[in-house]
Amino acid sequence: MPDHTAPPPPRSSKGVRLALLNNRLEGIARKMANTLLRTGRSGVLNIARDFSCCIVTHDNQLLASAESLPIHVLSGPDLMAASMQQFHPVLRRGDAFLHNSPYHGCSHAADHTILVPVIDEAGVHHYTVVAKAHQADCGNSQPTTYMGHAKDVYEEGALIFPAVKVQQDYQNIEDIIRMCRMRIRVPDQWWGDFLAMVGAARIAERELLAMAAEIGWDALQTHESEYFDYSEQLMIAAIQRTAGGHSTHISTHDAFPGTPPEGVPIKVMVEVDPARAEITVDLRDNPDCLPSGLNLSEACARTSAMIGVFNSLDHQVPKNAGAFRRIKVLLREGCIVGIPRHPTSCSVATTNIADRVANSAQCAIAAIAEGYGLAECGAVMPPSVSVISGTDPRTGRLFVNQVFLGFSGGAGAPAVDAWQTIAHVGNAGMCFQDSIELDELRQPLHISQRRFLPDTEGAGRTRGAHSIYVEFGPVGCDIDVGYVSDGVINGPKGARGGWTGATAMQFRQRTDGTVETLPSCAQVRVLDGESIQSYSCGGGGYGPPGERDPAQVAHDVGEGLVSRERAASVYRVRLRDDGSVDVDETGALRAGPAPEPVS
Repeated sequence: MPDHTAPPPPRSSKGVRLALLNNRLEGIARKMANTLLRTGRSGVLNIARDFSCCIVTHDNQLLASAESLPIHVLSGPDLMAASMQQFHPVLRRGDAFLHNSPYHGCSHAADHTILVPVIDEAGVHHYTVVAKAHQADCGNSQPTTYMGHAKDVYEEGALIFPAVKVQQDYQNIEDIIRMCRMRIRVPDQWWGDFLAMVGAARIAERELLAMAAEIGWDALQTHESEYFDYSEQLMIAAIQRTAGGHSTHISTHDAFPGTPPEGVPIKVMVEVDPARAEITVDLRDNPDCLPSGLNLSEACARTSAMIGVFNSLDHQVPKNAGAFRRIKVLLREGCIVGIPRHPTSCSVATTNIADRVANSAQCAIAAIAEGYGLAECGAVMPPSVSVISGTDPRTGRLFVNQVFLGFSGGAGAPAVDAWQTIAHVGNAGMCFQDSIELDELRQPLHISQRRFLPDTEGAGRTRGAHSIYVEFGPVGCDIDVGYVSDGVINGPKGARGGWTGATAMQFRQRTDGTVETLPSCAQVRVLDGESIQSYSCGGGGYGPPGERDPAQVAHDVGEGLVSRERAASVYRVRLRDDGSVDVDETGALRAGPAPEPVS
């Protein structure tokens, strides 16, 4: 197994100073995140935690972030900060900008972002702080923030704000506020989330100004340069410890409205060059943008490739602009995984196709050499992670919210089993699963079941995640449920002999007990007394199942995650009646031919 240990930081006063200042900057980003979590109005923020916070330098390089969703921050904050400077060449203290344009650096229109330039007393711009928060409603033509069927941005319908000024001299620009309140279905909820984002950004501004007053702007600028260089050196060392080579992986997204009937194959070509200490990810050989909401924004195209790379290397490498110097992502304009032109819809840019890119990148690296990369994480987003809306009979008021009732999807890794509830590869486990009780209090819902399903993991030496089953429905009203459930046909592939994880499924149970299959991408009306049955994807396995530690197989059987039959037929492990491993029988099973993988 390759040595994945990063070199320790330099044992010197310089190294100590780098560590201390970096921790202080990351602490500021954590203060931003804590503010959003505790003051956000919608459940998307204060329950599910679908937001990210970071600090960008004056020349638009990612410096520090909180525990954020990778798809939000690896690229995007840099592009948005650059567009802010392009549209507003003169920045002043007290300015704040609302940004959600996927054509100018944002991920997708539902990710409202507040940008605040940090300006010194002389009027010099030093940093941009970024607070990005997924909205429960962003004014789409339908009550969902994931319109997979939108032919273009006009059918999508969201208000687009390309770095529009919303505060000057720390005062709100009411024209913009009124526009949002008129367009967004839950204006008070949005207003609360807006205030939470602005508050988070202003806290970061205050803390950075105080830090500069303490140690000086020159010291901070020196830290930026030195920390980027140090991060680059860690990245160089990590790449040099890998096996070099080329590999191509194709991961196919299921057919949705606006796509070819065979789905959308996403090809990712990866070159790992230890001699040059560079990794190149080429996304150019892919379909053009489609009349669909699946197209990636430039931010998500770059970020999804980078996620696959970072998932495949030493986890101790910092995720900042210094490490990014060693990654090349090749894009082309007008490509579904490239740089979209207006009015292309990028409504679903943070999840479905982005996950196929990240999965392909990490699987390609896994194919280059044993001990690297990951299998494929499960696809998203099943109805259990849908946007629900309706009129609450308890209050008579409209509600719109995204629920996170259940998701799994983690991929098997070279040395460890999957993180069960990663949700999807771009999320990286940062979004929390909802509390069933809180969701039932907030919305007229009843969640009757949420559980892992046995024998749904991608079997492997290390196994993928198991599927999660969720059954839910409205109470005393009808609701609309919007979702974009990839992975019904093309499940998450394994790596290096690992097996494919279970596919997604979704059904509606009518009041008479009949059950009907639902389409993969839909806005479904669910009547009072009906229920949705949602099955999330599992995750792919890594390495042959017959090489899995028998004790781990016995543990999974004891936990109810793997049946005795699957233990014997797939992992070739025979258990005694008391659950212990029968060593002799297991040896005999493993001496025979390995079973063929089942898709």
